[in-house]
Amino acid sequence: MFSHTPEQLQELVSFLLTEAKALGATDAAAELSEGSGLSVSVRKGDIETIEQNLDKQAGVTVFIGQRRGNAGASDFSKESLKASVRAAFHIAQHTAEDDCAGLAEADLLEKNPKDLDLYHPWQINTAQAVEIARDAERGAFAVSKKITNSDGASVSAQQSHFMLGTTNGFMGGYAISRHYISCTPIASASTKQGAAMQRDDWHTTSRVPEELARPQDVGAYAAKRALARLGARSISTRHCPVLFEAPLAVGLLGAYVQATSGGALYRKSSFLLDSLGVQVFPKHLDLLEEPHLPRLTGSAPFDEEGVRTRSRKVVDAGVVQGYFLSTYSARKLGMQTTGNAGGSHQLQLKSRLTKKSDDLPAMLKKMGTGLLVTDLMGQGVNYVNGDYSRGAFGYWVENGVIVHPVEEITIAGNLKDMFKQIVAIGSDTIVRGTKETGSILIENMTVGGR
Repeated sequence: MFSHTPEQLQELVSFLLTEAKALGATDAAAELSEGSGLSVSVRKGDIETIEQNLDKQAGVTVFIGQRRGNAGASDFSKESLKASVRAAFHIAQHTAEDDCAGLAEADLLEKNPKDLDLYHPWQINTAQAVEIARDAERGAFAVSKKITNSDGASVSAQQSHFMLGTTNGFMGGYAISRHYISCTPIASASTKQGAAMQRDDWHTTSRVPEELARPQDVGAYAAKRALARLGARSISTRHCPVLFEAPLAVGLLGAYVQATSGGALYRKSSFLLDSLGVQVFPKHLDLLEEPHLPRLTGSAPFDEEGVRTRSRKVVDAGVVQGYFLSTYSARKLGMQTTGNAGGSHQLQLKSRLTKKSDDLPAMLKKMGTGLLVTDLMGQGVNYVNGDYSRGAFGYWVENGVIVHPVEEITIAGNLKDMFKQIVAIGSDTIVRGTKETGSILIENMTVGGR
């Protein structure tokens, strides 16, 4: 599957570190990775793309005191690696000193990494991948004659491994896999104004191919979502409760992570500056970081600097308990790294009020009358002041029942207010990337329409 064994990668990482020291580096870090994969897409049964990738990347960071330089290569030959070390050393020589630069403290490094079961290659060939994508489209077209077209279906199988080493005692790496199946059908219907068309999509993703949903089910669910959008119309501008469907609610969690990440905090470009110990969410909310859950996308025994990861409550009863810091950003803030070089690990947003029965229909009943949002368009998030404004698609709900689909609207508010106004979180939990949450009900937002 890979052209190098872990032992060979380790040998090359050690070579890079030795070369850096020989040139006169105070410290150094090096990482090598390689990956391979297959991605295909079809549209209405015809093959659109077939991509096979073979990736190799070497990177070395050199420190001369508190001056830093880094360089990379895609060739693992000794000559190429030596050239990368020389380039990194040369850059460091001509870089200004930075009193926060340097490797992570040795006592924070992971010495005995856990095996988190992250590598499950999907042994499919091109013909099999194409057939899986066609199955997803067939599943969509089988739902209704109103599914008249398709923006395609895709299948991807990816696997990679890496090795990271530092001159202060860290050496570790592991293999990972990630696979997905997606489908985007188009529904159409005749109206007085002519033909109306709507599209929607759905996907399934996992590190483990056997855990992917059946391609026919992916296509069928995507088709039902597209059909449900037919007959959409705008509504008048108003203030009302807004329920974010779980796949979109993950984005709100992402906004929180962005605002409490070290880079945004030390640059003072966050609306949550100095929020440690502050009540940011209601008392019923907790946010957990769980990096050691087997097989999940956000799981990792150590971060990109070799710092050990740990389970922690990032938010406890609505109060911020910790940020997301790398070694550099932590030093900038006068704090200690949280093991988040490279980003957050597996995050779980939970409400102490959530019951097992709080599925999406139950959440609609909790909302009563308001807007269920299922799609967002545009960026529209200002992380400096928290202002939030996005184009949206969704469903108008009255007395807990969907009345009609809604389009050509915007939803707006401020993230500080939105976080404090989270009334409930559903049990309809979904995992998207490194984040996990159910649907999120916000008490009041501005909906801009006609």
